[in-house]
Amino acid sequence: MWSLIGIPVLVGGLLWRRDPILVVAAAALATGLGGGLDPSAVLRALGKAFNDARYVSIAFLVLPVIGLAERAGLQARSRELVGRLKALTVGRLLIAYLAVRQLSAAVGMLSLGGQASMVRPLIAPMAESVLTLQAGDADRALRQEVRAHAAAADTVGAFFGEDIFVALGAVLLVQGVLDANGLHTRPAMIALWAAPTGLAAFVIHAVRLLRLDARLGRAARGGAGDPE
Repeated sequence: MWSLIGIPVLVGGLLWRRDPILVVAAAALATGLGGGLDPSAVLRALGKAFNDARYVSIAFLVLPVIGLAERAGLQARSRELVGRLKALTVGRLLIAYLAVRQLSAAVGMLSLGGQASMVRPLIAPMAESVLTLQAGDADRALRQEVRAHAAAADTVGAFFGEDIFVALGAVLLVQGVLDANGLHTRPAMIALWAAPTGLAAFVIHAVRLLRLDARLGRAARGGAGDPE
């Protein structure tokens, strides 16, 4: 049971808003030590998992393509596009992207979005363009918040959407953990029971984006938005 010590470490670190990478690393270290591994064995396991999961060649291909697209005016074109949609708001734009991201991940197209390939060159500039139409000349803090919400929409959609597709690693990881602890189940059942969680995540995050819209509306009228 000591191997479960990583769960409260992970939850506590995230609740205290510590650096996520450090929290995950600390939780992994606590789990390994609790399971009877020595620190060097834990580090070897982490290194092997990182080396097996990373795709260096894909990163070297994606980043130059994104750079060339931005140099060719991709961000400017996206701003022009959303500038023509007068009824669009930041919240509505990000809710639409959240739905697309979550549905595409749920059918296995996890690579359709992403922070480097979609949020940075397209979604964030579009959201900032809508912000200018919605709230006028926003300050730097408000623009940074809109960028953060754009990144969060991608992360939430991908995280809770991939658990619904049986052939992705997240479902197989859950099955492996359950099997190791004597709870035998099928990937289809895990994906089925992940669907309500994904729907709840979509509704909760959509409400947060609608609250963002309300605060931006108050900012446009000259009122100060309440901190979320």
